Amino acid sequence: MMTRALATSENPEIPANRYAAISSEPSILTDIYREEINLSVWQCALTQALNSEVTDLLNATSELQLSIAATPEQTIDGLHAASALLVDKPALSEHLAMLVDMFCTLFELKRAGLRLTVLNKAMCPKFHVDHIPCRLVSTLGGVASQWLPHNKVDRSKLGLGSKGKQDHESGIYTCQSDIQQLNTGDVALLKGSGWLGNEEGALVHRSPSPAAGETRLLLTLDFID
Repeated sequence: MMTRALATSENPEIPANRYAAISSEPSILTDIYREEINLSVWQCALTQALNSEVTDLLNATSELQLSIAATPEQTIDGLHAASALLVDKPALSEHLAMLVDMFCTLFELKRAGLRLTVLNKAMCPKFHVDHIPCRLVSTLGGVASQWLPHNKVDRSKLGLGSKGKQDHESGIYTCQSDIQQLNTGDVALLKGSGWLGNEEGALVHRSPSPAAGETRLLLTLDFID
């Protein structure tokens, strides 16, 4: 794939920067289609019932790794068939079904790849980009994902460019204050390098490390064939 450069004085039509769009309104998710946006976040307030069910689930298991192809019409049935732990979690099941419906509607998909995972350690502990068009990420319980603003990243330090050093040593960011963090319940669309025109603008992000003895419940939705 040919890499598309970001804007320069010779190529002014491509935005030189990428930005986050963040709002308490779910309609903010449509901003992911704007060329200059590489992160769109709906600050979703979780209900008391949903928070209670997530707490019960995290107390019940530390080994949930659920993965299904979910259609908007069959999400709840698919979840319940995949894990008995979700059968008595109506608020959680309905919330997940709503997000599948929103994701599929936004991107005109018939189904989405849904993963629901309980984590007690960072899944992707180093800052990285996803080589896909776009992924929905939502931490429903526990500490949420971290990201770096586009203008705060030294992309030469991604991957092998870090020379095996940890993020705080590699120079991928300058100051600890550069690191931004989503909130529990946030519904985030992370634009990757597979999005046409965003090859050099993919969101740089990482999984947080839960404190000792703590777990997190992570939902991701992806494009599937």
